[in-house]
Amino acid sequence: MPILVVGGAGYIGSHTVLSLLEAEYEVVVLDNLVNSSSESLRRVQKLTGKPIDFVHGDIRDKKRLARLFHDYDVSSVIHFAGLKAVSESVQQPLEYYDNNVYGTLALCQAMQVAGVTRLIFSSSATVYGRDAPVPYQEITPRGITANPYGSSKAMVEQILEDLCRSDEGWAVALLRYFNPVGAHESGLIGEDPQGFPNNLMPVIAQVAVGRRPELAVFGNDYPTPDGTCVRDYLHVMDLAEGHLQALASLETPGVHIYNLGTGQGYSVLQMVEAFERVTGQPVPSRFTSRREGDLAAFWADPTKAQRELGWKARRSLDAMMADTWRWQCRNPQGYCSEVDRAKSFSNNMKVMPAVTNSNRDGS
Repeated sequence: MPILVVGGAGYIGSHTVLSLLEAEYEVVVLDNLVNSSSESLRRVQKLTGKPIDFVHGDIRDKKRLARLFHDYDVSSVIHFAGLKAVSESVQQPLEYYDNNVYGTLALCQAMQVAGVTRLIFSSSATVYGRDAPVPYQEITPRGITANPYGSSKAMVEQILEDLCRSDEGWAVALLRYFNPVGAHESGLIGEDPQGFPNNLMPVIAQVAVGRRPELAVFGNDYPTPDGTCVRDYLHVMDLAEGHLQALASLETPGVHIYNLGTGQGYSVLQMVEAFERVTGQPVPSRFTSRREGDLAAFWADPTKAQRELGWKARRSLDAMMADTWRWQCRNPQGYCSEVDRAKSFSNNMKVMPAVTNSNRDGS
């Protein structure tokens, strides 16, 4: 029985699909390709030598979901689909609630009809809110979030908790990510943001490879050792492997919450210094004003995931930098051109035919 990975062509999704295939799971991917490329999945197939069934569609499309669950005997769902940029969410809150909250409702309704009740949700450390003590611990209640992105994640968590209370057959893992960076060590798959990157590491790498003139550092007056924001950065492959270990938690009904982070915080300037040291590439930068919605500093207490899942981030900061640079050097413009993106739909992947006359609400 395959695992359905929604948002599986994206950055974290594609690395998780690779880990699933390497662990001998069958995988079906649903993705609308708004912020991703099907080329990532073609490369995952190349790395693993294993097939992926790819469904081009949006989780808000109820007809598409109904057909997918009819055609595939899905055992579990891993849910990555959604918008994820903090600053963009401040400017476009309705889009974030529509994609992230309504999309999850549509997905869960389709799962319920199909009798699929095992779900891993891609949540975020932002649900702890502005005033949570550091390091963040899972026993800390969700707080007052600092931006619509975080609010949308907190809302989904609440929905899933309510669902599990109403139906004891459901098992849900809420994985609260910190800041994934890096790429697969092959350099074949990595982070390829569409438009201007909203995360730190893609900007650093694009400056180093010559795609951008400099790095804008948003604020140098935070109450941190060097005045720049501090975050818990973890290697994307460690994060991907955390999903495999979280599958075991779905054997027990109810809600299971885990932080996936290293427990170590690094500032923006420390990340720049580490990249320059590991790669030998200069990263010109300048300070600019703070970005709305950013917090000064936070990092994880990952003890629970280690104790209950046997998961621990293993890859070093130097490995994060080296793998980021290997990916960027080998793919200076990302995966491929728009023409190649369209062609790659049918390149060695089984693609589910489109549903005619469908729309996002199934009417």
